[in-house]
Amino acid sequence: MIKQILIGFIIGVIANLAGLYLYVYLFTDYEIEVALRLSYQDGFIGKLIALGAVLNFLPFFVFIKKKQDYRARGVLIATILSAILILISKIIDYV
Repeated sequence: MIKQILIGFIIGVIANLAGLYLYVYLFTDYEIEVALRLSYQDGFIGKLIALGAVLNFLPFFVFIKKKQDYRARGVLIATILSAILILISKIIDYV
């Protein structure tokens, strides 16, 4: 059970990072490092993380369809972690 949740969590984190990279690659002219630095300086790193988290829908629904509920739970935990990171970035920007 714990192993399946961990596998889902790792897949969720990888999907989030892949979504973030895919967005930067397709819609900006910057390299990933420059885009992350500029988004942090301009205060929209949270929005960039949220756009990356959209890709978590794919593994989540695949795991639900295959009745692998614990792996889907791991992806959900990774998505919640992304939301917490967005909240922290908003709090840091506010202060």
